[in-house]
Amino acid sequence: MSSRKLSVKKCKGLLFLSAILGAQPQTFVPVAPGLPARLEHSPTAGRHQIETMPGGIAIFDFDNDGRPDIFLVNGAGPNRLYRNLGGWKFEDVTERAGLRGRGYGMGVAAGDFDNDGFTDMLVTGVGFSTLYRNRGDGTFEDVTVSAGIPQTAWPVSAGWFDFDNDGLLDLFIVNYCKWDPAKEPFCGDAKAGYRTYCHPRHYEGLPNVLLRNNGNGTFSDVSISSGIGARIGKGMAVAFADFNGDGRMDVFVSNDTAPNFLFRNEGGGKFAEVGMEAGVAINDDGKILSSMGADFRDIDNDGRPDLFITALANETFPLFRNLANGLFQDLTYRSRIGPATLPHSGWGAGIYDFDNDGLKDIFSANGDVNDNTEKFSNRASRQQNQLLMHKGDGTFDSVLIPGRAQHRGVAFGDLDGDGRVDAVVTRLGQPPVIYRNAMGAGRHWLRLELRGIKSNRDAIGASVKISAGGKLQFNHVTTAVGYLGSSEKTVHFGLSGTAMAESVEIMWPGGAKSVLREIKADQVLRIVEP
Repeated sequence: MSSRKLSVKKCKGLLFLSAILGAQPQTFVPVAPGLPARLEHSPTAGRHQIETMPGGIAIFDFDNDGRPDIFLVNGAGPNRLYRNLGGWKFEDVTERAGLRGRGYGMGVAAGDFDNDGFTDMLVTGVGFSTLYRNRGDGTFEDVTVSAGIPQTAWPVSAGWFDFDNDGLLDLFIVNYCKWDPAKEPFCGDAKAGYRTYCHPRHYEGLPNVLLRNNGNGTFSDVSISSGIGARIGKGMAVAFADFNGDGRMDVFVSNDTAPNFLFRNEGGGKFAEVGMEAGVAINDDGKILSSMGADFRDIDNDGRPDLFITALANETFPLFRNLANGLFQDLTYRSRIGPATLPHSGWGAGIYDFDNDGLKDIFSANGDVNDNTEKFSNRASRQQNQLLMHKGDGTFDSVLIPGRAQHRGVAFGDLDGDGRVDAVVTRLGQPPVIYRNAMGAGRHWLRLELRGIKSNRDAIGASVKISAGGKLQFNHVTTAVGYLGSSEKTVHFGLSGTAMAESVEIMWPGGAKSVLREIKADQVLRIVEP
């Protein structure tokens, strides 16, 4: 990473230290002692490709006690489930829950696939996917075989969404590439005495998998009939949104050194891949990026979901604005995200209003692919997490969060119930970091917990529009956020100085509509589909 010039200036008697990439205010505070589970990626001298890819994380309330819990997919080690006891204390309940797992784990997707009111999980790993059904008594049952979950070569990320609006959550599994440890190519410089993890061009890509929920505890593989399986990529992340406003959830898949996929939901169980014509397959320079994590969310509150993607150093992290009519505009440099992210390699990411000012910001988990980057470049392998704070004029200020590591997955949720979105980030070879959000003190907020009746119980896919202080904000229900992870399903809005939302409008999957008036701020509002 290139060095940054610092300047010092005084303003009204206060001393400010600023940088080219933005000021360094208090943002997220690491919670001590945190969680003890070290992310065991098991690095070897052979630099096997899987070693640099984990680990996933989910924030969800598995026991319905009103406090979001934390699940970690631990690479070569056992998975861990931590129950949130409140007061930033967590209890390891892995053994009792039956979630140690198997194999070399990657990612996790949380969702209530059987609509019984308890959140289930799909865990991915090298050569396997495992579906855990939440029994509702604090334990989980492995139903992979009975549910008909296929076992593919290398599933990485996954996500739940209801593509046919039948009230049942379907499953999308992202596959990376074909990998054989016995045929790992050598990459690096033998004369200089170092080896690196190989570029994805050395590996053959794979198609993704779409599984339709049959409603009886089983799934049908509709990858081929839907058109999803016809496309070969090197998938890293999946994100869902109705980008064209037709009432059907669409799918974005970030591909590593291959054009990204945007699967437009045509209805009738069919998808059309439109990434290139929509303008999100490559960037405006015509370059195919090492696309990693993604979030598909309306960042500028115009009613249309936009796309943010992380990538590797010297590529920038693209921001694509949804222009309607099926087109997106690359705003990476105009938004000032381009120069801010150029030195970084990003993995997990999320779009949330972290300081509750009514504008959505961006968090990215950064860290190089290699742990020896300094041997062959001027970059640092251990990088800092990054906040991109929305200024309200379409541009962002960048703030680096102290603490260098090879960060990977990140999940988001309000862990302490104070109305601010917190984060948990995984780190290769280290325990995860729990970050308490210290921004936006005194600002108002509103959080919505939606329960579907005709729709899927999680209400995934429901869109929300609020009016507060004369301004409109938009969001939608999703847990598929970033890379390898699953975030809290609660829909969050920052209201700044406004103590009441004039209106809240919810469009449920399938077309039902709810409208609420004069809603007080600073509460979690629970709404049931009519």
